[in-house]
Amino acid sequence: MVVKLGVPSKGRLMDKTFEWFSERGVTLSRAGAEREYSGVVDGIEGVELVMLSASEIPRELAAGRIHMGVTGSDLVRDKLASWENKVYELAPMGFGHADLIIAVPKCWTDVDTLDDLDAAAAAFRARHGFRLRIATKYHHLIREYFKAHGVADYQLVDSQGATEGTVKNLTAEAIADITSTGETLRANHLKILNCDPVHRSQATLFKSRMAHWTDEDRATLAELCRMMGLDD
Repeated sequence: MVVKLGVPSKGRLMDKTFEWFSERGVTLSRAGAEREYSGVVDGIEGVELVMLSASEIPRELAAGRIHMGVTGSDLVRDKLASWENKVYELAPMGFGHADLIIAVPKCWTDVDTLDDLDAAAAAFRARHGFRLRIATKYHHLIREYFKAHGVADYQLVDSQGATEGTVKNLTAEAIADITSTGETLRANHLKILNCDPVHRSQATLFKSRMAHWTDEDRATLAELCRMMGLDD
């Protein structure tokens, strides 16, 4: 058996993941062309590299098809119900930082807090006969956050594209999305509510609780964690 390690297949997350492991004595690289989704691991025996999109990795961890994976902590928490029972957080990796925030049109001068949003949502429903629409990819996290803060009169609109553009395109009144600098929000005339982020995300190394771990796999994991300076 081998320990399957899933990592993002492209972009800055892939580059930073390769760099993070390399700094700890493990070299990750693609097996061949850019469109091939397998890779090579040097520096430790018994580990196989699997290239996946960051959004696929939580599902593969939960299904037990990979033993370990690197993805955003926001994706694990949003896509996996009772995520703590399915994966274990081995290490925050110190890159890929972004906050999941709530943003409204900048022209809403009297809406700055969650309480303001709740009042605006109630007034919106009374005026228009339907709930205020909030565009997001993060349905589970947003519902839990609003439930905890007493926000009720809203509906979530699924957005898998440019979420910041949904308000301008009149398909939503507000958004909940990941941001690192806020520049795209400002360019679309949106402002972040004055409240704690829904989640502060970063790239994180997870271990699957659902995968089949042989004694040999566990020994490989222990050796990898020793090299990484982690507890397994």
